[in-house]
Amino acid sequence: MAQTLLALEPAALAEWVTSHGGQAFHAKIIRKEVLERGVLDYGEMTSLPADLRAALKADLPILSSTEATRTVARDKAIKVLLSFPARGGTVEMVHIPPPDKDDTRGATLCISTQVGCPVGCPFCASGLGGLERNLSADEILEQFVIGRSVGPIRRAVVMGMGEPLLNMEALNKALDAVHDEMGLGSRKITVSTVGFPDRLHKAARQKPRFELAISLHTADDVQRDALVPAMKGTSIESILAAGDDWFEQTGREITYEIALLGGENDTPWHAERLAERLNGRRCMVNLIPWNPSPGMSFNRPEAGTPEAFRDDLIARGLVATVRWSRGLDGDAACGQLRQRVARS
Repeated sequence: MAQTLLALEPAALAEWVTSHGGQAFHAKIIRKEVLERGVLDYGEMTSLPADLRAALKADLPILSSTEATRTVARDKAIKVLLSFPARGGTVEMVHIPPPDKDDTRGATLCISTQVGCPVGCPFCASGLGGLERNLSADEILEQFVIGRSVGPIRRAVVMGMGEPLLNMEALNKALDAVHDEMGLGSRKITVSTVGFPDRLHKAARQKPRFELAISLHTADDVQRDALVPAMKGTSIESILAAGDDWFEQTGREITYEIALLGGENDTPWHAERLAERLNGRRCMVNLIPWNPSPGMSFNRPEAGTPEAFRDDLIARGLVATVRWSRGLDGDAACGQLRQRVARS
């Protein structure tokens, strides 16, 4: 397997550079160019000696992935399907610019942590084929680098393919570089999980460099067993208790996410039950109307239903928002691109 720049620790990169005629400080320049500026071409690193640039180009590729496809939606959301020729598999990432074209603060980047997903939610296309493998730390990090090459990044969400808590060691290592070298602060990164309680308790004690979102999807235990098969038998109360522990340990409020499925979990009863579950907890609720995907039998909520659900939660004392996915027309909503390619 070919060695890549992002797979090398800083000290190892410095050793590589000096063995190829450069100076140790050149390694810092290289990482700064790639991680801070998103430069993916050694030829643009003109502060490096020409001979070193040539050696880097010949022997040390920056990335391990290649771009399989790219789609741009009408709202300018860009979804990139990445292929990993050496290790196998494909993942998707999304670069979502701010809705206001005059907003220069940067985009939101959505990245993946696994090839496929073991959770098996029946409404999510990304996990239909199951789990193939975990991504390595450098494969996670290079998604951030590719996103930065498109443009400035204001925040990031780990809400693409995979269950992040099942690949935490690699994710934490990647986020260390994102925080320390790319300058994206802990409160600018949100990790979304289905909420394995034991792993949440552990993560809360590791000084996590991210905010937490738990994909709850329903406040009914029987229904959640069906919607989140990998969590079957894990009570919602145990997940909420782990969330309470997270808040106690970190001081950071949790976002609870509900993928609204028309006629399934978007009724007034579901809103009332959710409010009962979350009453008194420091949190917010993010309602995400379901995004259609070929071969799936679910429906989007009827017009006005998400807003009514939100208003019901607010009336019961919760903080709640509706998040309509960007890039739907360009196959850039959750799971759509990889599923479309897999079916072709």
